[in-house]
Amino acid sequence: MRQVGGGYRMLTRRVFLALAAFFALGSPRGSAHELQSDPKFLRQIVSDPTGEPAGTIVISTGEFFLYLVLENGMALRYGVGVGRDGFAWTGLAEVGRKRKWPVWTPPPSMIRREPKLARWRKSMPGGLENPLGARALYLYRDGRDTLFRIHGTNEPWTIGTAASSGCIRLTNSDVTDLYGRVPLGARVIVGT
Repeated sequence: MRQVGGGYRMLTRRVFLALAAFFALGSPRGSAHELQSDPKFLRQIVSDPTGEPAGTIVISTGEFFLYLVLENGMALRYGVGVGRDGFAWTGLAEVGRKRKWPVWTPPPSMIRREPKLARWRKSMPGGLENPLGARALYLYRDGRDTLFRIHGTNEPWTIGTAASSGCIRLTNSDVTDLYGRVPLGARVIVGT
């Protein structure tokens, strides 16, 4: 029991377990700094609009959605940020590698566009400031790295926009969720 105001309030087992679950699992919408202004970009289960087999990832760049196809005609839909004009790509790939808190190395072309990134020429360690965010799924085609990724972001406000250099970005809470659901070899379809 603890005193609250002029009376006592007991911390019941039910309240304790509810609080423990909340702090262990977090909010389904992610942390406060990841909340989106448009609720349509929040992770949710929807009817599958793709017709693809379960386990397939389908990215609709024009709608800013990534669908993970589930069983029984359903899909898990995530809001995404996509490549800006001149950097967008489409095609087929598969998840060839997965990394938690991945290291990021800006490619030479990006350093030429943004010289301030030269300090990370050798690499930036994983962490909250890293633009790849909490997780990365590395996309391969015919056994070769495409250099495109599905990854988290340190700029969650860009979800629902065309702002990246070609990669598909999700909030860190969403990419962590996706990472846990997707095996190596999962098929990825990127379309408009």
